[in-house]
Amino acid sequence: MALTGRFVALAALGLLLAAWSARAVAVFAAVLALLVLADLMLAARISDLEMTRDPSASVRLGETGQTVLRILNAGRHRLRAIVRDAWVPSAGARPRVQALDVGPGERRGVVTALRPTRRGHRDTAQVTIRSHGPIGVAARQRRVRVPGQLKVLPSFGSRRFLPEKLSRLRQIDGAVLMRQRGQGSEFDSLRTYVLGDDVRAIDWRATARSRDVVVRTWRPERDRHIVLAVDTGRTSAARLGDEPRLDAALDACLLLGAVASRAGDRVALVAADTAVRARLGPTGGRDVLPKLVTALTPLEPALVETDPQLLAAEVLRQVSKRSLVVLFSALDTAADTGLLPAARALAARHELVVASVADPSVAALATAREDASDAYTAAAAELAAAARRGVTEQLGKLGAHVVDAPADVFASHVTDAYLDLKAAGRL
Repeated sequence: MALTGRFVALAALGLLLAAWSARAVAVFAAVLALLVLADLMLAARISDLEMTRDPSASVRLGETGQTVLRILNAGRHRLRAIVRDAWVPSAGARPRVQALDVGPGERRGVVTALRPTRRGHRDTAQVTIRSHGPIGVAARQRRVRVPGQLKVLPSFGSRRFLPEKLSRLRQIDGAVLMRQRGQGSEFDSLRTYVLGDDVRAIDWRATARSRDVVVRTWRPERDRHIVLAVDTGRTSAARLGDEPRLDAALDACLLLGAVASRAGDRVALVAADTAVRARLGPTGGRDVLPKLVTALTPLEPALVETDPQLLAAEVLRQVSKRSLVVLFSALDTAADTGLLPAARALAARHELVVASVADPSVAALATAREDASDAYTAAAAELAAAARRGVTEQLGKLGAHVVDAPADVFASHVTDAYLDLKAAGRL
C-alpha cells in the first residue's frame, strides 16, 4: 500500500481540528481511514494485470532504441496507475515514470526510450506499478519482474574510414585504372605492355605468340586468413578519453574485418585473458561482419592479469597455415606480462601485427614543467614512453609490425597495416 500526497494534505487539514476538540480529530481520522480503505477496495488489483514485453531490437552504442511493456487489465476495476519500467542505469531508460489508464479487459502499451551508455547486453530491473483508487488518497503498489534485454552493439565509429580503405584496396587489386600494376603473388591476367611497366613482368612466351609485348599482372592472394587476437584483461579496462581501451580494439576489429571480407580473405577471432572469452572460426564473405559483431558485443574487460601464452596457444590452435595475426594488447606493461615471449611464438609461424591504443594524456603529462610536482609527473611520463619505445623495438626485432596510435585513428592505422602487407605481397 502507498499513501498519496492528497492523503497527506487531508491529514494536515485534520490537525487544524485539534484546536476544536479531540473528538473532532477522532471523527476526522475515522473518516480518513474509511476513505483510504474504500480507495484501496476500488483500486485495480495488480495481481489481475497480465504483463508481457515486446522483444527489443538491437541498437548501436550511442543510438536510441525502445522497449514496449504490454499491460492487460483482466480485473473488474479501472486501472489508474503510475508505472516505472526500470532498467539497469547504463540502459538510459526515459522517462522514469509514466501515467497509465486502462479499462477492464483493455490492453495498453508503455513505451520506454532506451539510450544505452555501455555496450553489451542491458537487462531490465523490475516494473513498479502503483494503482490508485478513484478518490486518490491511497494506492496498491507492487514490483513485478518482466524480463527483457537490449542488445547494444559496438558503435563502429570507424566505418567513416571504410570508403577510403576500400578505395585503396581496389588500387592494390589493380581494379582502378592507374599507371601501376596490381601487386601481390597471385596471377591475375595478361595485358599489353605500357610505358612504366616493370620489365620483369614481361611474359616472353605470350609475347612470342602476340604482335605486342605482353606483361603479367598480379593481385594479392585471396582467401588468406586474418586472426584477430584480443586481450580482454585488466589493461583493456583502462579508459582513454570516453571509452575503455577494449572498445577501441573492437572498433578496429570491425573495420579490419569489413575490409578483409571485401578483399576475399577469411577472418577469425580469439578473445582471452585467463580464459577464452570469445572464439570465431575462419569466416569469409558477407558473414564476416554480422558474426564478428555477435562475437564482440558481449565482451567486457576482466580485472585480471592476462595470460599471453594462453592467447598465443589458442591462436596457434585456431589456424595451422601461415596467416596474419593482429594482436590487440597494451605495450605499457608488455615487459611485465609476458607479451614478448607470446609474440615470439606467433611471429615464428605467422605474420604478426601488435596493435596498441596510445594514451594521449601521457604525452601531455610529459610536457608539464610548472612546479616540482609537475616535474616528477613529467619524468614518470617520459619513463613510460621510453619503456613503450623499448617494447616496440623488441617487437620489431622479432619481426612483428607495431601499430601505436590514438583511439580516434587507431582503427584506420590497424587497417592500413593490413593493406600495406597486402600491397607488399606478404599475405
